[in-house]
Amino acid sequence: MTEGDRAPLLQALEALLFVSDEPVAAVVLAQALGVERREAEELCEELVRSYEARAAGIVLRSVAGGWRLATHPDAAPVVEQYVLSSRHARLTKAALETLSIVAYKQPVTRHQISSIRGVNSDGVLRALVDRALVAEVGREETPGRPLLYGTTPEFLERLGLASLSALPPLAPLLGQPPEGPAAGDEAAGGEPAERHGE
Repeated sequence: MTEGDRAPLLQALEALLFVSDEPVAAVVLAQALGVERREAEELCEELVRSYEARAAGIVLRSVAGGWRLATHPDAAPVVEQYVLSSRHARLTKAALETLSIVAYKQPVTRHQISSIRGVNSDGVLRALVDRALVAEVGREETPGRPLLYGTTPEFLERLGLASLSALPPLAPLLGQPPEGPAAGDEAAGGEPAERHGE
């Protein structure tokens, strides 16, 4: 097979390895690429050499019975700094909404969170789990036994709270008085007091 014939296979192989979140066996790669197992191994070795030749930031390793892309060990300090700083970056509005729901309603399922927000929250929830602010805390005892989520000690630490009981009451944050209308705010009929008698 000529170098030109191998280029599309190498491209496809690299793409497969990129989207895989665990080591991929050569036999699986061979099947996906439509080649023999031995050729899949040779293509992997070629990718290894290619990354080494250009001092790439990624490496291809044979681990746990398969092939997996990883960051180059020499880049570890920069990668670690980036990952740690991104964990402490400001949260998006969607992340804050989701985190608030988990904090006040926990333990809560992914479906319950999405129902409250009115949009699919899977990606946001994954990001909060990655940032160690939310974690799986069990399974709901209903059909399908969906995962339950709750906040973590990291969440309390970041907010400077001793415990969840230190969270502010929810009603005032929503602009609702905690126990009915405050005296003098509204007349019994529900109209603002200052309009009464106009």
